[in-house]
Amino acid sequence: MNRKEFLGKSIQAGMIPLAINGFGLKAFADSPLIQFLNKAGNEDRVLVLVQLNGGNDGLNTVIPLDQYSKYYSARTNIAIPENKVLSLSGNAATGLHPSMTHINNLFSDGKIGIIQNVGYPNQDFSHFRSTDIWLTASDANKNEDTGWMGRYLDTKFPGFPTGYPNATHPDPPAIQIGAMISPALQGSEMSMGISITDPSNFYQFINGTVDPAPNTPMGHELTFIRLVAQQTQQYAGSIKSAADKVVNKSTKYPTAGTNTLADQLKIVARLVAGGLKTRVYMVSLGGFDTHATQVVAGSTDTGTHATLLSRISAGVDAFQDDLKLLSIEDRVLGMTFSEFGRRIRSNDSLGTDHGAAAPLFLFGKKLNGGIYGKNPFIPDSPSGGDNIPMEFDFRSVYATVLKDWFEVSDTDLQLVLKSNFPSIPFVQTGSTSLQENDAFQSLSLVCYPNPTQDFVNIQFIGLNQMVQISLFNQEGKELMPICNELYDGAKHEIRVDTRSLASGVYYIQMIQAGKRQSKKLVVSH
Repeated sequence: MNRKEFLGKSIQAGMIPLAINGFGLKAFADSPLIQFLNKAGNEDRVLVLVQLNGGNDGLNTVIPLDQYSKYYSARTNIAIPENKVLSLSGNAATGLHPSMTHINNLFSDGKIGIIQNVGYPNQDFSHFRSTDIWLTASDANKNEDTGWMGRYLDTKFPGFPTGYPNATHPDPPAIQIGAMISPALQGSEMSMGISITDPSNFYQFINGTVDPAPNTPMGHELTFIRLVAQQTQQYAGSIKSAADKVVNKSTKYPTAGTNTLADQLKIVARLVAGGLKTRVYMVSLGGFDTHATQVVAGSTDTGTHATLLSRISAGVDAFQDDLKLLSIEDRVLGMTFSEFGRRIRSNDSLGTDHGAAAPLFLFGKKLNGGIYGKNPFIPDSPSGGDNIPMEFDFRSVYATVLKDWFEVSDTDLQLVLKSNFPSIPFVQTGSTSLQENDAFQSLSLVCYPNPTQDFVNIQFIGLNQMVQISLFNQEGKELMPICNELYDGAKHEIRVDTRSLASGVYYIQMIQAGKRQSKKLVVSH
C-alpha cells in the first residue's frame, strides 16, 4: 500500500481533522481549484475562487433582454419582470437579476466580467460527477485521480509536504475558508492546502517534534501523518500572524453571520493584506439546487435564488471595497463557478432542474470588464429537456487565469490541462485591451443552408489560429468532431454531410481565439 492509498483508506475524503482551542483546522482540506500559487513571474498575485454549490440558474441571473418574450414564455412562473431587470451599462441586450445591484455597479466600473454559456461537452447533469469534472479539468468520459492544479503544484513543490514550510515557502500553498466543499484536487501525493474558519481564533503554534513510530510500513505512514499535523500547526501560526497585522477597513460588510460568503471574503482580504504568501483562496456559497420554490409565487424577484444572488453581490462589493482601502486591489482576481446551470423551462414547483451551460462571473481591478460571448439561445418552444448550449469550455477560463494572471508557461499549461484550450482576453496584460475584447466579440460563424436536409456549409475566418468545430445535439452531447487544425487568416468553408442525422435541432460550435461560438442548425428530411 503506497502513501496515497493509505491516506485514502485511513482518512475520509483525504482530510485530517484537528481541534485547536475548539476551532477546527483541517489539514490539506480539498477546495475547488485550490492550487494556483507560486507561479513564475507574478508571485504577488492572488486568486479567489467562489464555488456556488448546487448549480446556479444562469438564465435568471444574467437575463437575455433581447429574447425576453421567449425567456418569459419558457418560465412564466419564475421569470423576472422585465421592468425589474437591472440594465447593464453599455449593453441593452442583457440585464442582471434585481438583487445584484452591487455587481451591476461594479460592472459599470469595469470590475466585473461575465462569461456567457460556460460548461463542458457532454454534460453529465450529476452534482457529484460534474463537480469532479470542474475540479479535475477532466473530459466527461475520463476520470482523473489528480486535480488540475494539484498537477501543477507537483512541479513547483517537489516532495511536499516533506521540507515545508521553509524560508522560500513559509505559508500554505492554498487556503479554503469555511467548511470542506469536496474531497478533490489532489496532487500525486496529497492536497496542497489547509481549511480554516476564523483566523482570529487561531492559537500560536507549538513547535514540537514528531514522536517516533515503529519501523514498519504502517509506522512510516503514521510518521507522515504526524509530520502533516505538525506542519498544519506551523501554518496556523503564520496565518494568525498575518491576521494580527491588519484589520479590515471596509464598512460595507454585512453584519457577521448574515452573509456567509461576505464573512469568508472578509477573512481573505485580511490575510492577503497581512502579507500571507498564499496565492489561492477558496470560498463557497451553497443552496443553488433550486428544484422547488426558487422564487416566491407572484413575486418572482424575491425568494431563495434572489437571496443567494444578493449575498454574492453584497459580498463581492464589500470585498472589492476592502481591497481598495487596504491598497491591494491590483493583486487580487476573483472568479465564481458552479457545476452546471439549469434547464431553459421552469418546472411546476416554481423551480428549475439540472441543466448545462451557465454564466460565470469574474471580479477585480485588473479585468477587461464586460460580457464575453452572446446571450444564450432560447428556442421558440423549448421542451422540458432543452438546455443552454455551451459557448465556452470552462477549461478556457482556467487556461486564461493560468497563462495571463499567473504567467504559467505553455509547457506547464499543457501539463496541467492535458490539452490545448484557447484563452479569453479578460485579464489586463501588455497585449490585451478592451479593443481586443471588442474584436473578440465580433468573430462570426456562418452555417448554411439552414434548415438543411443533406448537407451544411460551415464558413469562418481562420485568423492564423487553431480552429475546433464540432456538432452537438440539444442535450450538449458531442455527435461529430468536424475539424481541429490550424487555419490561415482567409475565409474557409467546410461541407458536412447531414444525411445520417435525424430530423431535429442541433448546434454547430466553434472554438477560435479563445471564443466558443454556437449556431443553431435545423435538420429537416
